[in-house]
Amino acid sequence: MQKYRILGKKGEGTFSEVLKAQDIETKRFVAIKCMKRLFKSKEQVNRLREIQAVRRLQPHPNIVQLIEVMFDRSTGRLALVFEYMEMNLYELIKGRRQYLGEEQIMSFMYQLLKGLDHAHRTGLFHRDVKPENLLVNEDGTLKVADFGSCKGVYSRQPLTEYVSTRWYRAPECLLTDGYYTYKMDLWSAG
Repeated sequence: MQKYRILGKKGEGTFSEVLKAQDIETKRFVAIKCMKRLFKSKEQVNRLREIQAVRRLQPHPNIVQLIEVMFDRSTGRLALVFEYMEMNLYELIKGRRQYLGEEQIMSFMYQLLKGLDHAHRTGLFHRDVKPENLLVNEDGTLKVADFGSCKGVYSRQPLTEYVSTRWYRAPECLLTDGYYTYKMDLWSAG
């Protein structure tokens, strides 16, 4: 992590915390996702679902870009360096006194569906589409992030029942004991 200057904490989840940082050489801003879990080997790291998925999905204008994977064997610490996005959709909407404009909503929805379509055509489904996992910039760009729960479109069923945030969970995920498909992403998208 010596090549990055840490500027502050951006957020925290169950399995990781995200830091805003700047590449010392290029001055480019990045988001560093520091995993809370420790890892034993590079092989274990490379088997992580999120790393495999994001590598497989790149490049795409509506999928967050993974820049670097940093693993420290001596400590077992893992950090994923992503392109920096200013906020997530939840942060953009929270506390607003005005609705987002119709054009903006259509643009976000179009970009979200392009990202999901790319993932599905590549053989993956996200399983946790929610505003917190949709990153946006002031220029109106939206990118799908956090592929830690994703699965292959042709994964053997039944799948894990507890996926996605309850508010965005598709009926088939709630009611069928793990018999659901990539279409659950479309329900979660809205």
